[in-house]
Formats: sequence, C-alpha cells, structure tokens
Amino acid sequence: MSVIPVIDARRPKFRLTAELATTLDDIRASQALRYRVFAEELGANVSGAALGIDEDQFDPYCQHLLVREGPGGRIVASTRLLLDRQAAKAGGFYSSSEFELDALLALPGNRLEIGRTCVDPTYRQGAAIAVLWAGLAEFVKNNRVDMLFGCASIPMDDGGIHTQAIMKRVRQHALTDAGCRVMPKNPVPPLSAELDDTITAPLPPLLKAYFRLGARACGEPCYDPAFNCADILVLVKVDEIDASYSRHFLDRISGG
Repeated sequence: MSVIPVIDARRPKFRLTAELATTLDDIRASQALRYRVFAEELGANVSGAALGIDEDQFDPYCQHLLVREGPGGRIVASTRLLLDRQAAKAGGFYSSSEFELDALLALPGNRLEIGRTCVDPTYRQGAAIAVLWAGLAEFVKNNRVDMLFGCASIPMDDGGIHTQAIMKRVRQHALTDAGCRVMPKNPVPPLSAELDDTITAPLPPLLKAYFRLGARACGEPCYDPAFNCADILVLVKVDEIDASYSRHFLDRISGG
C-alpha cells in the first residue's frame, strides 16, 4: 500500500504516515507500543512481557498497519489486520476465542478482523487515529473487504459499572439485527446491585470511532480477565458506512 501523509496540526514538525509493516523490526516496534499501552498503562497480563512486547499466536498471520512520525520515524499508532484466508491458516479469528462467531461467519462477503488497536498517549487528541483509518480504508479497497469486525474494550476497574452503563445505551441504539448476533463465551459478571439510572459513562475512544464509522455491536460483551476489560464485538458493513464519515473513509475506498 502507498504511504498516506497527513500533517498533525497539533505537532506540525511531524508528518504522520500510514504503512504496512514490512520487516520483523516493524512488527516488534508495533508489539512494543502495544505492550506500553496495554501492559504498562492499562495493567494487562500479556504474553511477551519479559521481552517488553505484546504478542500472541495470531501475530504471524496478521498484517500490521502502522502510523509513523514521518517515513522511518517513531511508531505512534498501530492495529493488526486478519483476512479470511489468513484466519483459516491461523485456525480461526482472534475473536473466536471470546465469541461464538457462527452468525457472523455465515454472512456473505470478504471479512477483515481488526485487533490490538492502540495509540501513543501523546497522539490521542491528534491526527493519529484519522491517519490509521485512512490506511485502513486503502487496505479495505485493495483487498475487496465487505465487512470489518473486531473487539472494542471497556475497562472493568470499577467492577463493571461503566460497562453496564454503556451497554444500556448500546442495546437501545447500536445493536446489529438479530441475524448478526454473537454469544460471549465468558459473559461479563452481573453487577452486585441494580445499575443506578443516573449513572452515565463516556464511550472509550476506539468504540466511539467505530460507532462514528457506522459500526453496530453484535450483542453482549465478553469478559477478558487478562486485560480486565469487557470486549464488545462490533461489525461494520462497508456498503453501510455512515455517510457523514465518507470524507474520512468512503472517499478513499471509492478513489475520491
């Protein structure tokens, strides 16, 4: 894929670029960023911690999309991409370890799983996620992807109060139709007391970005004890992407 330059107005000395990892060093740098975000910042128990990286058995089958501070510069955001054909070699999608995916896998079209998305703290209010999305759009176009799916996480540090507050909104406004629903293999434990109706919770940035794109949640979340979070499986059908997001995503897919 081509490099996609975007200037971050908040840090004008850097020109952010999106590209696919082409070397093992690229992948290791992405895994190191994942470790800093997931393990050091969020306290997750990850494989590879002794080496200062986050890795698992799916990494060798994925393509790794990176955002850099200019060509060859520091990696400030990344996500990994797993297509149908590579998932078959890996023994399935990562999400299948958390959800029964039969309904999703029965849908016609080419699938792409997105996972381990992370952004360096210094870029979470800047252009990094927009550049990452631009690179993703080009990947979707080049690989004729019909649907994207992946897990968006909600921290469970508060015992699940924010998760249930968010899910209350999701159930009302952002669920897929019944034919796309999946079942969590390890459901989020229920709250010890009924949720106070006055409690609200902001959407985590990644989940908000997915919903802006037109994503819908495929059902109830799964509890991931290693990351101490609730994972919501979200689905984006490319031909149903929200028109308001077209300038950032659809225009790149159509060549605009």
